[in-house]
Amino acid sequence: MTTSSPFRCVLDVKADLGECPLWSVAGQALYWVDINAPSLNRFDPATGANVAMPMPASIGSFAFRAGGGFVVALRDGVWFADSGGRLERKVADAPYDRAHHRFNDGRCDRQGRFLVGSMNERRDAPSAALYRLDGDLVLRELFGGLTVSNGLAWSPDGRTMYHADTPTRVVRAYDYDPGSGALANAREFARWPGETDRPDGGAVDAEGCYWTAFFRGGKVLRISPAGRTLAEYPVPAMCPTMCAFGGADLRTLFVTSARTQRDAGELARLPLSGGLFAMRVDVPGLPEPQFQG
Repeated sequence: MTTSSPFRCVLDVKADLGECPLWSVAGQALYWVDINAPSLNRFDPATGANVAMPMPASIGSFAFRAGGGFVVALRDGVWFADSGGRLERKVADAPYDRAHHRFNDGRCDRQGRFLVGSMNERRDAPSAALYRLDGDLVLRELFGGLTVSNGLAWSPDGRTMYHADTPTRVVRAYDYDPGSGALANAREFARWPGETDRPDGGAVDAEGCYWTAFFRGGKVLRISPAGRTLAEYPVPAMCPTMCAFGGADLRTLFVTSARTQRDAGELARLPLSGGLFAMRVDVPGLPEPQFQG
């Protein structure tokens, strides 16, 4: 893998499993998680300061709440937390065996519903699923048969949902009903043949192009709405995990990364692994929706 990259490391934090970067327009800061620390973090690009808010269990993902604070997906269930990351109350129990499953990738749709998937940490069976938390705080299963739920993102009009089951090396697209949140017409959006072509977290820009980070692939791809790869950008870490658009103009692409289970030789070659990276892009992203419950 080439070490020449358009990305610069803006936070050499050496996260074990950095994930779920989301830009706060109101706070002009990037929030992200280290699943294994476990912690929710707030990074201020203006000062370079990062504040870690410890969590009591693995935190797979989170979203901003319209009323302030966060909705967070921990191993034992979905919680509300205040703006300082302090847990306030559990709103949904974990719908799986916590001994070897946990929540993973999650985010809000354009209407403010929180969708979150689970993963089987043993990776020995398709026993994970995708769920939706509505404003009534009921967690509903949308579909199962997954191993590592990932890649959630929506088209700018909110009518197409993207989703990946990482080990399959496939991203699928679904028709998405903005009114009800119902899914229909599942189809293959993009597929890759290589063992390291593993789509992790996703994001969509204002032109409707889908961005994906290849865990173990050391790169980020931009894909057209028709499923054609438009560009590839190497990252100075073998395991980038997810992209997010931020900055005042939403034209800074942030990417989290991981160090977990990487060997010493790789970490010596790519010492910034686990860092937070950024590069400027021509097409901006879209503001991140907030949970309406």
